[in-house]
Amino acid sequence: MADARYLVVETTVDSAAEADKLALLVLDFRLGACVQVIPGVSSKYFWKDKIEEAGEFILRIKSREDKYDALETLILANHPYEIPEIIAAKVKKISKGYANWLDTELDR
Repeated sequence: MADARYLVVETTVDSAAEADKLALLVLDFRLGACVQVIPGVSSKYFWKDKIEEAGEFILRIKSREDKYDALETLILANHPYEIPEIIAAKVKKISKGYANWLDTELDR
């Protein structure tokens, strides 16, 4: 089943506590049906003309396009970073059962 209305949205934070806080907010507001917290990421990036390195946690959020604007607003309002990463990728293919589950949870 192909349906570009589904999204996988990712952001990163610097602690397990921040990851849990943000994941629970996303779920409480039904802006994502599932949030995977992936620990142990080593990020290297440019920040203010220097290369930085940090340990981070990735939040991978399963959502839909109609939820994106509210999800981005929630992340920006509750994120500890000055400029948080918020990346959304359209889902090219999704199983019917998983899509139905996402819709059920996001529409409650």
